[in-house]
Amino acid sequence: MSVTFKRVLRKNPQDKQAPAKYYPQVITWGKPATLNTIAHKMTYSSSLTLGDIQSVLTNLVSTLRAELFAGHSVNIEGFGVFSLAATTEGSEKREDCQSDKIKSLRIVFRASSSVRPNLASTRAEDYIDFVDLESRLEGSTAENPDDSDDTGEDQGGTGEDGGMTEDPLT
Repeated sequence: MSVTFKRVLRKNPQDKQAPAKYYPQVITWGKPATLNTIAHKMTYSSSLTLGDIQSVLTNLVSTLRAELFAGHSVNIEGFGVFSLAATTEGSEKREDCQSDKIKSLRIVFRASSSVRPNLASTRAEDYIDFVDLESRLEGSTAENPDDSDDTGEDQGGTGEDGGMTEDPLT
């Protein structure tokens, strides 16, 4: 599998006098993977039907959410731990520290070491190579940058909007 990166020129925010440097920034292609596309791919390595897998994943999401909202962390062995974290406002006095000081909640995920990317991995299924965006665009069309995807489905991505909304070369 190949991970695409682009070169981004950035200044060091802690040292405004330092010259800007180029940094590789990992980018994503296409639409994000959905519960449905993941369930569909899972049918190839399972005796379960698409409906069975979709049901299990949907139930996992709702149960995980309920456990988090009940104050528990959720440890999915071999995958990682989900927990809640809060953005809060401080109080000078202990008695003023109340729930109204909690401004937002977010779900935090800490990946298990078995799923974390390892750049030094020697196992074929864990190997990750990096491809420069400019080289990749020269070798394929922008609509289908990954010619090695034999499923015909869009690959998943990350980011606030789930995909790229900006020109990847800028």
